[in-house]
Amino acid sequence: MGGLAEPIVDHETEKLDMATRSRGVNRRSLRRWVRRGIVVAAVLALIPTVLTFLYLPSFVHPVSTLMLKDLATFSGYDRRWVSIDDVAPVLAHSVIMSEDGQFCFHRGVDLGELRGVVDDALAGEATRGASTITMQTVKNLFLWSRPLGSVRKVVELPLAVYFDAVMSKRRIMEIYLNIAEWGPGIYGIEAAAQHHFGIPAKQLSRRQAALLAVTLPNPIARNPAKPGPGLRRLANLIERRAGRSGAYVGCLE
Repeated sequence: MGGLAEPIVDHETEKLDMATRSRGVNRRSLRRWVRRGIVVAAVLALIPTVLTFLYLPSFVHPVSTLMLKDLATFSGYDRRWVSIDDVAPVLAHSVIMSEDGQFCFHRGVDLGELRGVVDDALAGEATRGASTITMQTVKNLFLWSRPLGSVRKVVELPLAVYFDAVMSKRRIMEIYLNIAEWGPGIYGIEAAAQHHFGIPAKQLSRRQAALLAVTLPNPIARNPAKPGPGLRRLANLIERRAGRSGAYVGCLE
């Protein structure tokens, strides 16, 4: 009595087909994630591009990412926007001589300092800071501080060049002085002058300006109103440099 023969199942072929289909699905999934990543990167790149133009008018008062973080965590902060015309000129001069002596001459990035950092890194030596005031401004406005600092630098460099090309040096300095951190929850030179010395930014003396300038690299640990011996020595140096800054600060005139 005859019956239907059972189909012969080639398990090896079946496994191969399943693996092939799985690889196809994985490739399609990877392509989707790559496309999404490109879209997200384009949107993130577009945000600072657009905001830079929005920040051009003097009546616009930008806030930093640290200020936004303080708001999000309900920490609060003190910031009182002030025009650069209402800041003692010696303060801006002191900041340039302390933070970025080539501010008036570079295009957002100090290539000489950057080459020095790269050479030190290749030689296995400790690297020094090469951030310009423009780089610090775009970092404070658009980027993050930690973690992934090296990744941030890759984004920060072209942003600084773009920002410098669009903004005047005077406007960059005005924004920087109004978003820089000068203590826990203290942002901008007006709040800093009032908090540390009890006077408006317009009335800062040469000594007070120098002390505030050398506080910037570490505003949490350094107190310009109560400087230690090391901070006083740095302030002496910056006070002398600011007094003969000349062409180094000419772009602010």
